[in-house]
Amino acid sequence: MTVGTGRPAQARSAAPRAAEPPPAPGAEEPGAPEPGSPEPGAADPAGFAGIHPDDLPDGLVVADATGRVVTFNAAASRITAVPGPKALGLPLDQALPLEDLKGRRWWALTDPYGGLATRRGQPERNLLLPGGREVLVSARYVRAHPTGPVRRVVVCLRGTEARRRTERSHAELIATVAHELRSPLTSVKGFTATLLGKWERFNDEQKRLMLETVDADAGRIKRLIAELLDISRIDSGRLEVRRQPVDIAAAIGRHVQVHTTGGQSPDRFFVRIRPELPALWADPDKIDQILGNLLENAVRHGEGTVTIEVAPAKTGDDGEEGTEVTVSDEGPGIPEESMSRVFTRFWRGSKRGGTGLGLYIVKGVVEAHGGTITVGRGPRGGAEFRFILPVGTPAHLL
Repeated sequence: MTVGTGRPAQARSAAPRAAEPPPAPGAEEPGAPEPGSPEPGAADPAGFAGIHPDDLPDGLVVADATGRVVTFNAAASRITAVPGPKALGLPLDQALPLEDLKGRRWWALTDPYGGLATRRGQPERNLLLPGGREVLVSARYVRAHPTGPVRRVVVCLRGTEARRRTERSHAELIATVAHELRSPLTSVKGFTATLLGKWERFNDEQKRLMLETVDADAGRIKRLIAELLDISRIDSGRLEVRRQPVDIAAAIGRHVQVHTTGGQSPDRFFVRIRPELPALWADPDKIDQILGNLLENAVRHGEGTVTIEVAPAKTGDDGEEGTEVTVSDEGPGIPEESMSRVFTRFWRGSKRGGTGLGLYIVKGVVEAHGGTITVGRGPRGGAEFRFILPVGTPAHLL
């Protein structure tokens, strides 16, 4: 290991309304609004705190007491591919010809206007538009009083793309975990079964070799489970950071020693510690996790000298003091088109193994400390990862 020092270097449409015939003289429509209040089904910007229906991110469809569409916003048009003006005035089941996953007409099944008088709406579910396109639909029945006639049916529409992406991500995670667990578990099972069944046929050296293999594979399983727990905490925002004073230079030295003890040449690593580093309060275990992943990535996927540089830095808009750590190598680097995906789940820069979860976890851990991490091309062409951590002094010490 070489150690060096240096000096810091669409125009919005009006709310649509269906024209309705005036009531007969002296007649009062059941559940009619009070004078001066907005007509049911009509978009009332003041009632929505100035928000126009077309500003809503989800599709909004409103039918009046007669079952005809009076509001069909821009998101609903985008999701259903039905122009808003064409949908206005149509019966709800014609404007939204929805079917359930068994091919049954959904409005005939739910019957909002003629069904149970106590029903308040329909929970969100997957339904089909013409052509078999899936959409998430929920409905609310607005009544004059709890068991009165339906005055409005308010329908919310959402595309299924985001949910599909989440489901695919979960499926990929399960497939990755199953694949990564299968190999070490097969090895553990095979060696333990062999030892239990034929213990007396092996000498001590053979037994030690098999037990060392079992221990190494058990370690792989333990690390994978730890990664899965970290992903769960990162995704749910429950990753805890227990801050303590951290000597980042000493931590880097430990990780370099691990690699040199494991067979890497000490000359492959060059460490430069800039002077006047600020104090760093961070979670020591998670700092080890960051450094371990970045150095492992550089050693496994990079080539040539791995350079680790630590320097003081400014973080955030307020210029708070922090520490900047850069890890770079001299390998082929990461293609420009792939850099936006480096910190996503299951990204692999090569076919040299790994779960593809390490850099995703690194980003989550850095951000949990209030820091940032970036990837680019190093001065000698290889990959360069740079993360910056604020000082992070606990509030009770300020």
